[in-house]
Amino acid sequence: MKRVMFCQMAMVLFLCTSLVVPPGLMAQETKEEPAKQEGPAFRPEEIDQMVAPIALYPDELLAQVLAASTYPLEIVQAARFVQQNKDLKGEKLMQAAKDKDWDPSVKAMLGFPDVLLMMNEKLEWTEKLGNAVLSQQKDVMASAQRLRQKAQESGNLKTTKEQKVIVEEKTKVIVIQPANPEVVYVPAYNPTVVYGVWAYPAYPPPPIYPYGYAATAAFSFAAGVAVGAAWSGHGAYGCGWNSGEVDVNVNKSNNFTQNNYTNSQKYQKSSQTGQTGQKQNWQHNPEHRKGAQYPNQNTAQKYGQQRSGSGTRPTTSDARGYGSGTGQRGSGGPQTSDLSRGGQGASDRSGGKPQTSDVSRGGGRENAMGGAGNGGNERAASNRGQESRSSASRSTSSAGGSRSSGGSSSRGGGGGSRGGGGGGRGR
Repeated sequence: MKRVMFCQMAMVLFLCTSLVVPPGLMAQETKEEPAKQEGPAFRPEEIDQMVAPIALYPDELLAQVLAASTYPLEIVQAARFVQQNKDLKGEKLMQAAKDKDWDPSVKAMLGFPDVLLMMNEKLEWTEKLGNAVLSQQKDVMASAQRLRQKAQESGNLKTTKEQKVIVEEKTKVIVIQPANPEVVYVPAYNPTVVYGVWAYPAYPPPPIYPYGYAATAAFSFAAGVAVGAAWSGHGAYGCGWNSGEVDVNVNKSNNFTQNNYTNSQKYQKSSQTGQTGQKQNWQHNPEHRKGAQYPNQNTAQKYGQQRSGSGTRPTTSDARGYGSGTGQRGSGGPQTSDLSRGGQGASDRSGGKPQTSDVSRGGGRENAMGGAGNGGNERAASNRGQESRSSASRSTSSAGGSRSSGGSSSRGGGGGSRGGGGGGRGR
């Protein structure tokens, strides 16, 4: 009797629920749930913190740095190239890199080697800046203007023999240009000083200077860099302050790629309007991201990359290519901590894409990890060795030998584990 009453009550509750919330509506809500938009990844104080070290760069160099920061892996490769060719400068350095397929914004950084090396040395900052550019470009541009205004109000941003500081009358936009169009002076300043009292004590700006320089005053300059269209991309990039986006000058960009790439056609940007001399909004090229993870799910989908799992970053072991114990290299993206150590890639491990762990360590693990893809074969060989050693051990034990089969089996099993899991570290 009690069981019948219980079933009747359950049926009544089910009917009430069905009447209150129609099944179709429940299905619709469930279907629409994944479509929720993610909020901003970075707060204004965080963006000010990361933009502070470069906000006072000349407009065209600032835009070039912002674009290049979205390709952290190629920044590492280009910086290593500079360090390996210390005797080459300017046009000779660019010609030596002619066959490199880095993004034009990255290759153009060879014209400013001190800034490039700084970006490589502070790679965690570079990657974070690039992520902000990709997901909140307008906020990044607004931050640069906000910081320029603070520096000007503090008396640390003014026209000098190295630069021109122009304030547009209507918009109050602050533009910074080289005093001599053929020579660019990179400013060296302490961000904790040049902007006056910092508004966000919890987010102090990092003291990042051009490589090899340190700020000796509130605002100073590193050595001037001669620029020219034949070997430098400087001038192809600009700050679209009104639109809040990085601009690319079509003519200069095309001229740069034609002169500095073996296969320049793949890097050409043609005017959508069919006119020449037009500026366009800069477009990030995901091909040159080289597998580095995007900052959030929305940005990943925007550039045609699906982030691993449910929109979270992969674990360190996954990112380095260990997968889930299958003996095969995974496809997880690079991590900042791995990128920051320098190194060169193992492009033969995952469909031609360099792995961050190799780029980050100078290629030192290439030989040690070269057999990772053959983990199954090595485990099989290890097992055969283990069985052989175990048989030998049992024979020795029965003959009065001192070595036990248990010890030999344990040692053999350990070797098998190294051979299968490490993929090349077998003894």
